[in-house]
Amino acid sequence: MSRALQISTLVSLIALAVYWWGTDGFRAFTAEAARRERVLRDPRPLPSVTLEDQDGRRFGFEDYRGRLVAVEFIYTRCETICRSLGTAFRRIRDHVPAERLGEDFALLTVSFDPRDDRTALQRYARTHGADGTHWRIARVVNAAAIRALLDAFGVIALPDGLGGYEHNAAIHLLDRDGRLVRIGDIEEEPRDFIVIAGLAP
Repeated sequence: MSRALQISTLVSLIALAVYWWGTDGFRAFTAEAARRERVLRDPRPLPSVTLEDQDGRRFGFEDYRGRLVAVEFIYTRCETICRSLGTAFRRIRDHVPAERLGEDFALLTVSFDPRDDRTALQRYARTHGADGTHWRIARVVNAAAIRALLDAFGVIALPDGLGGYEHNAAIHLLDRDGRLVRIGDIEEEPRDFIVIAGLAP
């Protein structure tokens, strides 16, 4: 075998190995797909953070133990994808059987924008119909903890230079032990989400 062919073969093997590693064993072809695949295989514990909802009540993820929780990340000034997230959440809420809502399942919208104060959370809640009981809109009390929380969920939120953020959008499902167990699309049919979460009647 010529030296050129040997080098070409070696480079191809290295490229294949890198591709295999980067796609999680060829299962995921994007970073987002890889993130979702990893969570399905290895449920992720969450850091302890203090949240404050639109009514000024402080709480943490541990307060939801024993219940399933759908979590989304937004910033209230967002006029595009965050509105779609709010709509997706409202559709899920409207499809969950009434006897499961609140007692067995809750929705939580978390802002990653340190500028979002209680007034901004209340405005977002009114816009999307979040009642503060079954569906809370919250912010992280300690702004320094936002990064750790986003990292735990695999959420990317980068300032866009115009006062907003470029960020990925998904619906995250926490199990009854407070672990991140699934990441779904915002376009997913509410009925499909409910069936997968085990909330169907």
